[in-house]
Amino acid sequence: MDYALIWYGLIGLAVLIYVVLDGFDLGIGILFPKATEESERDLMMNSIAPVWDGNETWLVLGGGGLFAVFPLAYSIVMPALYAPLMIMLLGLVLRGVSFEYRFRTKRGKFIWDTSFFVGSLAAAAMQGIMLGAMLQGIEIEGRSYAGGWFDWLTPFTLFCGFATICAYALLGACWLVIKLPNELAERYYGVAKRWGLALVFCIVIVSAWLPLSQQIVSQRWFNLPNSILYFTVPVMAVICIWQLFKSLNNHRAVRAYLFAIGLFLVSAIGFSVSTFPYIVPFAVTYSDAAAPDSSLKFLLAGTAFLLPMVIAYSAYAYWVFRGKLKHEEGYH
Repeated sequence: MDYALIWYGLIGLAVLIYVVLDGFDLGIGILFPKATEESERDLMMNSIAPVWDGNETWLVLGGGGLFAVFPLAYSIVMPALYAPLMIMLLGLVLRGVSFEYRFRTKRGKFIWDTSFFVGSLAAAAMQGIMLGAMLQGIEIEGRSYAGGWFDWLTPFTLFCGFATICAYALLGACWLVIKLPNELAERYYGVAKRWGLALVFCIVIVSAWLPLSQQIVSQRWFNLPNSILYFTVPVMAVICIWQLFKSLNNHRAVRAYLFAIGLFLVSAIGFSVSTFPYIVPFAVTYSDAAAPDSSLKFLLAGTAFLLPMVIAYSAYAYWVFRGKLKHEEGYH
């Protein structure tokens, strides 16, 4: 049994779940300035109050799993991404502090509203920049990072940061049309459409930019007969985009949210096609970076016990707090 491949899939799944779940509450922070009244901002925060901290559990699993299971990859990626990683973590800390403090103050609420927005924007942008830095490739010499301090800061990575902001804002807007009272939710259908159009633009640009800048990606996508199979990915993306905007036009909130998630899933499949089997594109494969099989089996046994508990807790939290919010209801 290829335990390294199982862990490669598990860590990829954890990162994807984190992006989907924490993506919408980061998106709500990005959309915070769109609120016209303090009561609307209260409802926006109350819509994520029961789940936002649980969503970040998946980030711990992804990062901790990388350290434990693929130590070589961790030792290469961390020095390459120290700066954006620290900015992301500071943004997440700022969000958490703002979440608690804004409900405990009156005169200083605008400070924490701004902090919540800034922390969400910084965390989202840095996640996209780190993804872009991975996709553009990390310079390695021997078994160590050999690049500079600012190699992560390029036009491609900045564009990926903008794309992530658009993606999270779309998810956040779709979540708000589900959770907010109808009179407030109506406006966010238009917000979701605008951010959705921006995301489609970003997907098209990245889908062209990456193969043009990485020969290995170009060869993988455009060589027959593999390209026939791989081109089902953009077809699925077109279907998700079409159904997303159709659902928004018809004011079908849950359906729109699900197709927005579907677009994330298709994008993840596209990234996997472009980078597999590399865990540090395009230099170190998952098998080269893996810990010994004995360690992988031991960690897998613990994960098999804990992972269902995390999934069950998360599912229960979403089920208990389902439905639309009411005015003057929620976390205060």
